[in-house]
Amino acid sequence: MNEHPTNVKPTNKGGAAMFDHEKLDVYRLELEFLAWVTPLLEEVSQKATGKTSEVRDQLDRASLSVLLNTAEGNGKRQRPVCAKFFDDARGSATECAACLDALIAKGAAREEQVAEGKRMLLRIVSMLCGLIDRFDSPATLREESCTCQAGAMRIEENVNYRSKTSRTRTRTRMRTRTN
Repeated sequence: MNEHPTNVKPTNKGGAAMFDHEKLDVYRLELEFLAWVTPLLEEVSQKATGKTSEVRDQLDRASLSVLLNTAEGNGKRQRPVCAKFFDDARGSATECAACLDALIAKGAAREEQVAEGKRMLLRIVSMLCGLIDRFDSPATLREESCTCQAGAMRIEENVNYRSKTSRTRTRTRMRTRTN
């Protein structure tokens, strides 16, 4: 079941130039997921146990949406716009995972059938989160430490807006009073 090509790579025959999105590992993994989910959708459609047509249609649309949003986001020039498309792709990937869960709940698929797809989706979401973090924040800013000449106060400031610990970025300052 679900025989699919592994490591699906965009074709680059005859040394033709590749689009930037085709070079992304996440895009290649999304293509691999699309190749994996297509036979599953066909198999579930043939079984037609219960009412699954809505779930199948949604899974089909969401799996394509992941791929298309990643490609479109990578083609945008403004960082916040890139992040928005990558975030939309992430949302579609989690939607795919929910659709796989729904197929199990409706008895149209077994957990072991969808395990590989869920592993791929987990990796895709993780990679997209990295891209969102990369494009969702301003460039890292660093300010040098300075000491007031009067010696009354020393201010050290190290600002990092690209912290990986939280989606909310805050400036931290360390002030030391010297006498």
